[in-house]
Amino acid sequence: MTKSLDLITIGRSSVDLYGDQIGGRLEDMGSFSKYIGGSPTNIACGTARLGLRSAVITRVGDEHMGRFIREQLLREGVDVRGVATDPERLTALVILGIRDEDSFPLIFYRENCADMALSEDDIDEGFIAQARSLLVTGTHLSNPQTAAAVLKALDLARKHGLRTALDIDYRPNLWGVAGHGEGESRFVESAAVTEKLQATLHLFDLIVGTEEEFHIAGGSTDTLVALRAVRAVSDATLVCKRGAKGATAFEGRVPDSLDDGQTGPGFPIEVFNVLGAGDGFFSGLMKGWLEDADWPTALKYANACGAFAVSRHGCTPAYPSLTELDFFLGRGVVQPDLRNDAELEQIHWATNRQGRMGGDWSAMRVFAFDHRMQLEDMDGYTPAKGGAFKELCLQAALQVADGQNGYGILCDNRIGRAALHAASGSGLWIGRPTEWPGSRPLELEPDLGPDCGGLQAWAREEVVKVLCFCHPDDDAATRAAQEATVKRLFTAARRNGLEFLLEVIPSRVGPVDDMTTATLIRQFYAIGVYPDWWKLEPMVTQAAWQNAIAAIEDHDRHTRGIVVLGLDAPEDDLAASFAVAAAFPLVRGFAVGRTIFGAVARDWLAGNITDDQAVTQMADRYARLCAIWDEARDRAREAA
Repeated sequence: MTKSLDLITIGRSSVDLYGDQIGGRLEDMGSFSKYIGGSPTNIACGTARLGLRSAVITRVGDEHMGRFIREQLLREGVDVRGVATDPERLTALVILGIRDEDSFPLIFYRENCADMALSEDDIDEGFIAQARSLLVTGTHLSNPQTAAAVLKALDLARKHGLRTALDIDYRPNLWGVAGHGEGESRFVESAAVTEKLQATLHLFDLIVGTEEEFHIAGGSTDTLVALRAVRAVSDATLVCKRGAKGATAFEGRVPDSLDDGQTGPGFPIEVFNVLGAGDGFFSGLMKGWLEDADWPTALKYANACGAFAVSRHGCTPAYPSLTELDFFLGRGVVQPDLRNDAELEQIHWATNRQGRMGGDWSAMRVFAFDHRMQLEDMDGYTPAKGGAFKELCLQAALQVADGQNGYGILCDNRIGRAALHAASGSGLWIGRPTEWPGSRPLELEPDLGPDCGGLQAWAREEVVKVLCFCHPDDDAATRAAQEATVKRLFTAARRNGLEFLLEVIPSRVGPVDDMTTATLIRQFYAIGVYPDWWKLEPMVTQAAWQNAIAAIEDHDRHTRGIVVLGLDAPEDDLAASFAVAAAFPLVRGFAVGRTIFGAVARDWLAGNITDDQAVTQMADRYARLCAIWDEARDRAREAA
């Protein structure tokens, strides 16, 4: 039968809370970053980033953290049909820290957690049969119920011709042979654990572990003796991870030296964080194994993915995309602390954004009601009325979007706070302005703080939007001041994991020609600002668009794209500008505001129309603009 999946992993899933302060004790951590975790869950994500069709079988709780895991898996492109929701148990939690390159304290909160309730009933034969391979991790062999589920999955895998792999993944405290405070411990001798593992080793085609993990699987602290003990009960290829020495694969007889196995090239990088490195390694190894690469090549992929993992904060967030891996293997190590390699980090960010925000934004139809000054100048405006009107704008946007991808809003936090917060989780793309309205030189909203530290409080789905009135003819002092502000904001956005939209409007400053916008774009890239989104004013000539797009693609082949702003233009004028812009695929759509809400706001503030009438009128105008854009795009595709 045709296989729709490359890989199914089975076992642990958790939420990882990583301490943000490096070098401190867990006792002294002041803040944490939240990531998806658990070895099989990490590997499912890591392999999906490398282009494999991955799925995971696990359980999560029927609560916020369980929903986070499910949603994040979907963002990463992982099939979640095997993720069961357990109404009785909580999602597992792990708290971790980075003390130094040898010390990584962690606490497992896994008492009666959801994934340890996995049972044989969760194993569906039809689902298993759809995959090319099954990967299990050792922790789920530690409990009779979860072990029964794993063994059932393995039996079905062998019945349906899947390749089978074991990540020994030995955590002594999860086997009950070390205490809660010893989560960092990687090895405690236990004859019972060895016996349990050895009873299953014959079921695998590939077994992977560190030297200590092979010690527990083989029942000896002599690595060669342990490997031979594993070989005595299994014909699997054995891959032994050796830390800074790389890894070695043994297909047949275990030789007299670990150096005599098959190896792949290692990478001289700084060790920053070993937590999750093995899962990154296994992700790269699975790519090579399932491509039928030779072991040196598969180990090269594995070592590279492990190198990324040990150089970054977090587990899954550290793993590379296929584009990033190819770039790294082609270019090599430029500096050993990969997280500080600007070129590499830009590719990492840009090619893994789908995991951050999700959704399909190849088409962008954005209702922009982030205006503040324009609304405040209208007769009848009060802060309360302004906030209420923006909630009506959100209702109109949601009505037109109707749960579909490709719709969004721009909404501020000063007047539109209630609407902004209500939009969270709605499925809309959400942009939020940061500039002080009308400022030139650019000033930012005061709640951001002098170092833009206020971004730490933003919802992670919000996109940082900044409007800069700038022109290539700006004097040196104005240009320097504005660029410094944009760079400071961009840097803070990246630090907080927020996407960044840069809007430039040169026509409000001086005359424009076919090179004006392109010149500005190149100036911002030159100072190290790489927007995820560009918001550009309508350009009337094809040459102007071509120049702007060339300026972007010369610097960033992975940008999200461009949206066209409206400038309060009449609908007919917007239709004409859409017809020009839609011919360029990098232009994803529009972000239009006053054309939709301007007249409606004046009537509503004057008491001439009701709430329902305001929503209806704005929804009608927004829907017409969406239809005009979609028709323009369809005509452009037909012409192409």
